[in-house]
Amino acid sequence: MGAMEPWLRGLYDAEGMRAADSWAIEGQGISSLELMETAGQAVAEAVARLSPEGTVRVVCGKGNNAGDGLVAARVLRGMGFKAEALLLWPAAELSEDAAANLDRLGGGIEVGDDIEARLEGSGAVVDAIFGTGFAGAPRAPAMAAIEAIATTAAEGAPVVACDIASGVDATTGEVAGAVVEADVTVTFHGAKVGQFVAPGKWATGELWLAPIGIPDGAPEPGAAGVIEPAVLDLAPRRGARSTKFSSGQVTIAGGSRGLTGAVRMSSTAAIRAGAGYATVAVPADLEPVFEAAEVEVMSRGIGETPGRLGVEAADDLLAAFERAAAGVLGPGLGRDEDSLDLAREVAPRIEAPLVIDADGLNAFAGQLDRLAVRKAPTILTPHAGELGRLLERESGEINARRLATAKEAAAWTGAVVVLKGDDTIVTDGARVAVNAVSAPGLATAGSGDVLSGITAALLARGLEPFAAACAAVIAHARAGQEAARRVGAAESVIATDVIAAIPLGLRSAGPVE
Repeated sequence: MGAMEPWLRGLYDAEGMRAADSWAIEGQGISSLELMETAGQAVAEAVARLSPEGTVRVVCGKGNNAGDGLVAARVLRGMGFKAEALLLWPAAELSEDAAANLDRLGGGIEVGDDIEARLEGSGAVVDAIFGTGFAGAPRAPAMAAIEAIATTAAEGAPVVACDIASGVDATTGEVAGAVVEADVTVTFHGAKVGQFVAPGKWATGELWLAPIGIPDGAPEPGAAGVIEPAVLDLAPRRGARSTKFSSGQVTIAGGSRGLTGAVRMSSTAAIRAGAGYATVAVPADLEPVFEAAEVEVMSRGIGETPGRLGVEAADDLLAAFERAAAGVLGPGLGRDEDSLDLAREVAPRIEAPLVIDADGLNAFAGQLDRLAVRKAPTILTPHAGELGRLLERESGEINARRLATAKEAAAWTGAVVVLKGDDTIVTDGARVAVNAVSAPGLATAGSGDVLSGITAALLARGLEPFAAACAAVIAHARAGQEAARRVGAAESVIATDVIAAIPLGLRSAGPVE
């Protein structure tokens, strides 16, 4: 990935975490047993904070993750809790460090096929089956153990995962089979990519970060980063000499009968996000709708096709982008084939940095290569369904492999891809950023149009595309949180509430968490 942007909080992948461990053990002479002891202590303390009633059962694999769990069992006993270590494999197959901690504990119970019965009545369960080196789908006996943990959790026992929930790929967030759904994950030294990217994110529960004694100077995480509010400081501020033109001109093209609101929300979001001048390029016969509704936004009626934009309007549409510092193509465009042909015609030829959203994306279903010829920066903002259409995949596959498919689309097009979701991923194919600001209120119609407008405004204000996309994503999420606070419930948020909250969302510091 190269040097991490200063406004990203680094996340480890499996390889990066191995490098940090090796640096501490081989380069600094720190005992691996010492690191394991500290890790297990942290897990035990997390369990104790949950005040479990009944026996704590630690379900152990055979690698060093099992060793962390065995330390936790011993420490819990020292705290006065009753704790049992359940071994899924024979004790003779444990790693060297795990075996040493089994001896310190005084032994465990080899459960064989008896795991579900052994977990009955547990006060809490510690998941110590797989660590960050795991990839793929769990097989027997781990699969049965994971299913048994789910049964026990359904009966009310909290589940605490050691380092990462078993079944989650730490590098990608992918879940290929059975997975532990933890209430709490105690992760060691640094957070992992798979704990922030769905579906792994959903298995993580509450994430607690535990230092385990790896000194300063260890290899830094660089696989991906969580977007921090500091990215918002990159946007230039208006000064005494600023004009509406120097503040950034944005053109938004789209709109069709029944879908005029999308363009209106995108354009209003753009000026609320700091664009000094915004113009909508819309079907000529619908222009009076925009003239009446948006007093701060200029409008340009183009084309002769009733109720929508058709391919005959291509030259007029290109002219509408000539002075734009950035643009948006797609909101409310509609799925008439003639309108999609227009998008395919003009997108490669627009010379301004361009955000492509909604039906602008659908125009390129199975034809992503046509966007690779664009010379100006491009940002694509699909949800899983739209990315699935672009890559000719089912949306379920996109959601199962969110990071991989977003990077694939970015590499194919040369664009920055913003794969929307609670874990919105931003990637240019090399750099990867993930949103960690949860805003359920954004699950409402028009939210994506608001994001496209914010993104275009930040492009127009001078941010480079990857930074503009990251800044827009976190500002949008923070605005969504603030909108929910103002109206009283996430379920009551509508897109215009989010637009009204954009100024607070754009602050690098403030009451939004």
